[in-house]
Amino acid sequence: MDRIAVLTSGGDNPGLNPCIRAVVRIGLHLGLQVMGIHRGYAGLMGGDIKPLDTRSVAGIIAKGGTILGTARAPRFREAQGRREAVRKLNRHGIDGLVVIGGNGSLTGALELHRMGFPVVGIPSTIDNDINGTDIAVGVDTALNTILDAIDKIKDTASSHNRAFLIETMGRNSGYLALSSGIAGGAELILCPEIETPFEEIIKTIDDSYVQGKAHCIIVVAEGWRPGADEVVERLRDRQEELGFSIRVTRLGHVQRGGAPLAFDRILATRLGAAAVRALMDGKRGNMVGWVESRAQLTPLEEAVAYQKEIDPELYELTQIMN
Repeated sequence: MDRIAVLTSGGDNPGLNPCIRAVVRIGLHLGLQVMGIHRGYAGLMGGDIKPLDTRSVAGIIAKGGTILGTARAPRFREAQGRREAVRKLNRHGIDGLVVIGGNGSLTGALELHRMGFPVVGIPSTIDNDINGTDIAVGVDTALNTILDAIDKIKDTASSHNRAFLIETMGRNSGYLALSSGIAGGAELILCPEIETPFEEIIKTIDDSYVQGKAHCIIVVAEGWRPGADEVVERLRDRQEELGFSIRVTRLGHVQRGGAPLAFDRILATRLGAAAVRALMDGKRGNMVGWVESRAQLTPLEEAVAYQKEIDPELYELTQIMN
């Protein structure tokens, strides 16, 4: 193996650049040429592939986002699009590929593997819903961004005696809401995986008021149904009886940005290096995850087989802590 490439695909997050940096520098250390594929699978099909060297990744370890960019690539889901992608890899003399991304990105990596191309994946999604890894690149920094917001909102909520619904990302996964809610001492956490009746929300707010609390913090994942909008509308109709005035804050894409924290920089560096070594050792078709405090390989088929669910014991613990 003489030349490898790296791409980032799917949603961006803090930690992608340290991961790119690790792939490039370990690759160069092992005597490989390293190519960067811009704009994910869309750029791969379009041939947007350029060399990366030590200077290309200098100073990026502290930057959020991805220097390679990312984009949607619906054509890659089609067989013809994937054939074009492999054609571009071969035309550029690339012998192996590192794919950094979430479920969709790793599913794409699996398809390339099934076509016979050497590929290794790295889990990178703030939802932390990928099998075969305890934590994905970008999760820790996103959680700390949310926690910082919860702490600040709690300050203003206490000053005005308000109940706040704080909406986190998590279309199908409640991991961010659950983890940040526990760390932030929220009174209630609403996750897509768990049905919570409206009357339980009312009871939580009412109990907080009766207990003499100055605030009530409810963390809700964006994928929870019926959704924050409907709940806020219904709660505002009952503000007088609840005692608290109702407000909502949607954190949105701020959760994806910012400089990666120390844990993500180290995690991304270790997984990036492990992915390149796996390619060199012929261990293609795997994802390099973080399991029991070390890098371990999981077949891509298993990694994308189903969405990892939140820990029910952790959710039960919130009932006691809150």
